[in-house]
Amino acid sequence: MKKIGILGTGIVGQTIGAKLLELGYMVMLGSRTSDNEKSGEWVAKYGPNALQGTFNDTVAFGEMLFNCTKGEASLDILKSCDKKHLSGKILIDVSNPLDFSKGMPPILIPELCNTHSLGEAIQELLPDTKIVKTLNIVTCSVMVNAQECGGDASMLVVGNDPEAKSQVSKLLHQFGWNDIMDLGNIRHARSTEMMLPVWLSIYLTTQNAAIAFKIIR
Repeated sequence: MKKIGILGTGIVGQTIGAKLLELGYMVMLGSRTSDNEKSGEWVAKYGPNALQGTFNDTVAFGEMLFNCTKGEASLDILKSCDKKHLSGKILIDVSNPLDFSKGMPPILIPELCNTHSLGEAIQELLPDTKIVKTLNIVTCSVMVNAQECGGDASMLVVGNDPEAKSQVSKLLHQFGWNDIMDLGNIRHARSTEMMLPVWLSIYLTTQNAAIAFKIIR
């Protein structure tokens, strides 16, 4: 049984974790402390294959990893982890570099957009880790159930390692994503992260989070 570590105990991490448990994986949710209340409740709800630990416990545990932390905190959290536990592993980054300090809608953090991105910054921080950016353009319930938005939506994948992207795409298929487009190396995280403000504008207009993008070609 493959072990997956998820950094972040919010709704995104919990939703992805629940789906992975349903698919037969062992899952650990990681936070700053090993006795985090939210992850403890999640573990109690989902049973013996659901575990909790610190961020460092989680990167040591997982054969594959998810970054579901808030984008503004992701780099500091990853810096706090022992790099030897991250070396050679796939880290799926679903976060976005959003600044909510001035309320809704948020803006992209200036130093992590346009000529840079959070995905690139994580790859620079962890050169021996295989960063794959995906799922960051939809809400978490749609991340794990592509059919929730009522159509054959598209999911975008970026990263430097072709084999890592292939493995992640297989997992995306398990989440119901049939139309997966590989945009190339991690530099293209600049583009996919800039799609989130578009998504937010549509959401604020429609008050419907079950929305996704479709690439017609």
